[in-house]
Amino acid sequence: MRRIIAGAACAAALTVHPLAAMAGEIAPGDVAFEDMKVTTSLTGVPGNPDEGAKTLANRGLGNCLACHAVTALSKEQFHGDVAPALDGAADRWSVEELRAIVVDSKQVFTKDTMMPAFYSLNVGINVRKDLVGKTILTAQQVEDVVAFLATLKE
Repeated sequence: MRRIIAGAACAAALTVHPLAAMAGEIAPGDVAFEDMKVTTSLTGVPGNPDEGAKTLANRGLGNCLACHAVTALSKEQFHGDVAPALDGAADRWSVEELRAIVVDSKQVFTKDTMMPAFYSLNVGINVRKDLVGKTILTAQQVEDVVAFLATLKE
């Protein structure tokens, strides 16, 4: 039952930001993964952790709380428990690894992970026609989320 709810929540997160893949950014298809890391910033602009927290909690964008608990965002409702808590994420992964996980978790974990690929065009089959060729988050939103995750130390 939890997987069904989490899957539905992840599907809700699949709303597409209209500013995805702006000029000057690394396009989703050009993101280079190496040893389960993305070492190059997608934008060249440092992420804003405050904006990243907002994106992470936003049910129409990251919707990460549908699956993960985050103590730093305890004021938000309905933290999920089907995926690991993000507390201490910065102790478990480097910024480059966190970027890779947010961009396309299937490149880091397995193709069967239920975590959406937030900056990838490889999102599976039967994609709604109006969502084809679009990412869930913009490159800057990914950098912001990574900046927030990098603050989560135990």
